Amino acid sequence: MLTFNTIQDATLPDFEVDEVYKGALNTLKWAYDEYGDDIVYGCSFGIEGIVLIDLISKVKPDAKIVFLDTNVHFKETYDTINKVKEKYPALQIDMKQPKLTLEQQAEEYGENLWETDPNQCCQLRKLDSLHEVLSASTAWISGLRREQGGARAKTNFINEDKKFESIKVCPLIHWTWKDVWRYVSKYDLPYNVLHDQGYPSIGCEKCTKPAWTAEDLRAGRWQGQGKTECGLHG
Repeated sequence: MLTFNTIQDATLPDFEVDEVYKGALNTLKWAYDEYGDDIVYGCSFGIEGIVLIDLISKVKPDAKIVFLDTNVHFKETYDTINKVKEKYPALQIDMKQPKLTLEQQAEEYGENLWETDPNQCCQLRKLDSLHEVLSASTAWISGLRREQGGARAKTNFINEDKKFESIKVCPLIHWTWKDVWRYVSKYDLPYNVLHDQGYPSIGCEKCTKPAWTAEDLRAGRWQGQGKTECGLHG
């Protein structure tokens, strides 16, 4: 099984002079100078999210962060959010709820929609919520990295997001998987323990499994469904 608790390096880079670090920090400084309170960070509280939260706290300690709470996330994810709240008390973390409860969704669309129609489930529990959030914001921040492949390989620092009629800011586009983990290790940041149990990408509990290969860090998402994205980024 793929695990990540051995990725720490005995000699960690000096991020204060590292180009990927400076690129990310400068992008965030520009974004908050440009958009002020009209930019929100849409955070899943995965490992990239932990890095971004720490970087954002250096630029805007009271930044707005939204978590799309589908009500079917892992307990470990909610535990991670609580740890982040303790470490960064000034952050404004909004646990955004879907319009439909799980019971209402089951009544209207049938039981276990994540199995019968995962795209519809993502639409109801994530995409509709983000549309609502971004209707009140000019721009949003995302932890996409080019190394993740697919459409993400073409991501720029600043992107026109036609789906959400917004500007999407991606400070980590040049970071590697090792860059992310070395940063977390160097600054001893709290993170989701599922990463140490073979989960490189962590979404809803119903649709996330451990990955068995480092070649595809999203291989554990929607296994057997022919699906690797919830629709937020493509």
